[in-house]
Amino acid sequence: MRRIWPLVVAGLLAGVCLFAMSLLRVLPPIAHDAAEFGIEPYVSPTDADGDGLDDASDMLASTRAYLDTKPAYASAYYQGGYPDDGRGVCTDVVAQAMLGAGYDLRELVDEDVRSHPDAYDIPSPDANIDFRRVRNLRVFFDRNAASLTCDTSSIEEWQAGDIVCWGEHIGIVSDKRNAQGRPLVLHHGSPLQLRYEEDVIDNALWGPIVGHWRWR
Repeated sequence: MRRIWPLVVAGLLAGVCLFAMSLLRVLPPIAHDAAEFGIEPYVSPTDADGDGLDDASDMLASTRAYLDTKPAYASAYYQGGYPDDGRGVCTDVVAQAMLGAGYDLRELVDEDVRSHPDAYDIPSPDANIDFRRVRNLRVFFDRNAASLTCDTSSIEEWQAGDIVCWGEHIGIVSDKRNAQGRPLVLHHGSPLQLRYEEDVIDNALWGPIVGHWRWR
């Protein structure tokens, strides 16, 4: 029995640790406002759809409205481009953010791909899928949006409605922040994802941030 007890105790401690880690993932992150860090929210000078919300605020609101529908994570091809069956992937978060603000990302990307084929290297352009591929969005936003710092320690440079990209994943910057002032991210990255708003901007699993843009 004396030999067994240490193993039992170790097993119990391991179980408690695993439970605590799973609980942390289930519970929503503790969120802070930009004002707590002396950061003044960015207001876009344009309102493309004329709804009274500037583009940055509209993109944030549209992102939340889309994610409130709780889309399932699944990749498929859709005639017309935009998923119509309650499913989607990370790029659809960005597309819906822009669509709600008055910008059709499907049309914008297709026009840019066909006008500048050398920039994209797409043998056969397809408007229904090109705007839903991260590699194409990286080229599009580098060409058509304001490129900003990828350094997350420069917290004042990150604003709600910005677009952030890590290699093969992309999302929208939230108006909420963690205890260090780094922004939370609104995204859709996996069928195992528990929440659509997470403290993942420095997630090493996706590699370094390769793009940070503000739509203009």
